Amino acid sequence: MKLEIDNVELYFGKKLILKSVFLTAEENQVVGIFGRNGSGKTSLLKIIYGSLQPKYKLLRINKKPVLKKFYKTDWVAYLPQYHFLPTHLNLQQIFSAYKISWAIFIENFESFAIYKNSKPKALSGGERRIIEVYLILNSSSKVLLLDEPFSNLAPLIIEKIKLLIEEKKKSKIIIITDHFYRDVLAISDEIYLARNQQISAIKSKKDLIDYGYLI
Repeated sequence: MKLEIDNVELYFGKKLILKSVFLTAEENQVVGIFGRNGSGKTSLLKIIYGSLQPKYKLLRINKKPVLKKFYKTDWVAYLPQYHFLPTHLNLQQIFSAYKISWAIFIENFESFAIYKNSKPKALSGGERRIIEVYLILNSSSKVLLLDEPFSNLAPLIIEKIKLLIEEKKKSKIIIITDHFYRDVLAISDEIYLARNQQISAIKSKKDLIDYGYLI
């Protein structure tokens, strides 16, 4: 399976945000997108997902154009930066709604067992993020868009999430952006850099230094 997003041109008012953007991602592959705040990383994920309409874009799956908003298909799941768990349900009900096993989750994250009947407001921001990332990674969707999945997570938890991403990529396309660049580099098979309204393919960490993203 292959995803291609091509000819993206995005304006906010009269300000040009992205132009002539092209990106590809394939199954069994993690694609990492780097860039400073305001460089268009999140906008690109939203354009792929279909929640942000640019002036131009062409989205293809296996060379076939996707003519409706991508989120209206069963193909894609998006992890936004904000919290999205429904606040009127407890955690076990949320997992049931997502058709994901609470029991298996607890095997990997034992400390959450006490929250079985709790609502999201009982959790810290980091704990909510763990559940949000876990739900998206275990969804049935074949294309996963992860915006800042490591935000507010402890280093040991990040390592667990990285292992889960490595496992899930075997049957999915995963596109990730995060300022924890070392962790993104460690799991990415292909990397891009957002700068000067464009998204450029990058070969190595050295390229990120040469382009001024890293020092």
